[in-house]
Amino acid sequence: MKKLINGVDDIVSEALRGMAVAHPDLVEIHLSPDYVVRRGAPFDGKVALVSGGGSGHEPMHGGFVGLGMLDGACPGAVFTSPTPDQIYECTTRVSGGAGVVHIVKNYTGDVLNFEMAAELAQGDGIEVHSVVINDDVAVQDSLYTAGRRGVGTTVLAEKIAGARAEEGATLTEVADVVRKVNGNGRSMGMALTSCTVPAAGKPTFELAEDEMEIGIGIHGEPGRERVKLEPADRIVDRLLGPVLADLPFRSGDRVLTLVNGMGGTPLLELYVAMRRVAEALGEYGCRLERTLVGSYITSLEMAGLSITLLRLDDELIRLWDAPVHAPGLRWGV
Repeated sequence: MKKLINGVDDIVSEALRGMAVAHPDLVEIHLSPDYVVRRGAPFDGKVALVSGGGSGHEPMHGGFVGLGMLDGACPGAVFTSPTPDQIYECTTRVSGGAGVVHIVKNYTGDVLNFEMAAELAQGDGIEVHSVVINDDVAVQDSLYTAGRRGVGTTVLAEKIAGARAEEGATLTEVADVVRKVNGNGRSMGMALTSCTVPAAGKPTFELAEDEMEIGIGIHGEPGRERVKLEPADRIVDRLLGPVLADLPFRSGDRVLTLVNGMGGTPLLELYVAMRRVAEALGEYGCRLERTLVGSYITSLEMAGLSITLLRLDDELIRLWDAPVHAPGLRWGV
C-alpha cells in the first residue's frame, strides 16, 4: 500500500486540520467529534443544511460547506458512517432558529445515525427534516444499503437546496427541493480499478487488466456485471442506457449532466466521456442545459467514473446558477 499518510488512525483528523489551514475564510473545523461548519454559522433565520458520510469521498461532504451549499458536514472514518453525536453536535452548532435539513445518502449506517441525531436535536427544540438520496440505478440492494444507493445526485441536491436556503425559503420548502432533485436525478458508475482502504491495506476487490466493473458503488461494492474493457464511448453508453430508461427521461427534457471521476481518473478522460454524453443525449432528444465535469464524489484512488442526469425545470436551473463558494465548488462570486 502506497499512500501519502502518517498513521491509519490519524488520516481524517489530519486532513481536517489541513482543510482548516487551506480554507480559513470558508470553514471552521471541530475535532472530537469531527465536523466542518461554514464560517460565521449559525445564520439567524436561515434554514441550515447538514450532510455527511464516510471519508474517502472528497470533496464530498466537507468540501461543499460554504455559501450557497451546506452549513455543516460530518466526516466519518474512511467509508464509515459518521456517529450520531457528530451529527447532533454539528446540527446544533449550525441551527439558526429556522430548522435544519439533513441530506442523507441511502446507506444503512448513515440513515440510522442521522435518524438518531435528528431525534436528539428535536428533543432540544430544533426542527429537523431529513431527506434520503437514492439515485443509483445500478442495483436495488447492495452490501451497504436496503434499496438504492445515494451517489452523484447528492452533490446536485446540496447545491440546489443550498441556493434555496440562501433565498430565505422555509424548512419545508428547502426539504421539498431536495426531494424534487432526488426524484428527478439518476446515476450509475463504473470502475477500472479497485481502491485501497488504509485500514485494510489491500485492494477492496480485484480486477484483471482487461476487465471493468459496471454499476460499482462508491465503497467498492460490486456492480451489475464484470465485463471486458471497452472504448470510452461504449462505456458511456452502458451507463447512460439504464439511467435514461429509469426515470424515464424523454425527448425534449432539459438535463443537467454530472460526469464524475471516482478519484483516480484524469480530467482528460472525463472530458472524453463528456463528449459522448452530449452526443448521446442529442441522439435521444434531450437538451443538455448544464454540465459539471470533475471529481466530486470519489472513492479514494479508484479509477472510473459515474454519470448523473438531472431533469431540469426553470426553478432548478435558477438555483443551480445561483452563487456558490465552498472549497470544492465555486461560481458567481
